[in-house]
Amino acid sequence: MSQLHVINHPLIQHKLTHMRMIGTGPKDFRQLLREISTLMGYEVTRDLPLDDVEIETPMQKMTAKVISGKKIAIVPILRAGLGMVDGIMELVPVAKVGHIGLYRDPETHLPVEYYCKLPPDVSERLVIVVDPMLATGGSAADAITMLKKRGCNNIRLMCLVAVPEGIKKVQETHPDVDIYVASVDDRLNENAYILPGLGDAGDRLFGTK
Repeated sequence: MSQLHVINHPLIQHKLTHMRMIGTGPKDFRQLLREISTLMGYEVTRDLPLDDVEIETPMQKMTAKVISGKKIAIVPILRAGLGMVDGIMELVPVAKVGHIGLYRDPETHLPVEYYCKLPPDVSERLVIVVDPMLATGGSAADAITMLKKRGCNNIRLMCLVAVPEGIKKVQETHPDVDIYVASVDDRLNENAYILPGLGDAGDRLFGTK
């Protein structure tokens, strides 16, 4: 079964509280999401393998550690996932970025695919799927399925806020994919929005409501 990692660092919790506040505007919302994504990125990449290399410091030669050629792809689920990409790329600027477009049908609450563009070597990379909200889990599960159909077998899911229903959906559908979140909230309401949540992340990110 996939592991659930709740990253409850004080800085993340503090920034998440400000994101939740109704009075936080798009500019601050974007900046906070980017900062949290950087902080969470440390944990998502914590176990990247290392190789030994010989280097020379100003004082002497030594054996030091470098990441062992592990290639990373960041795949945001459009559109809110876009707000998490730059934060991770602060840590891994050579990562490639793919995009998966899914929207939630307002009647069925099920995800509908409308776009998919990935790096050609995505199957050889550690893929970090990003989306601020893990609500029903349908979009995340479908996005991971799309990646697996393209040969990806090393996938991690990184979200800001989740609920038990969404976590369960992803774990049951993809038991090999670990999930990283900053908070597990209470539940979904009748419109499948997270409570207490932070509202519609896409609308708040881009000022579209």
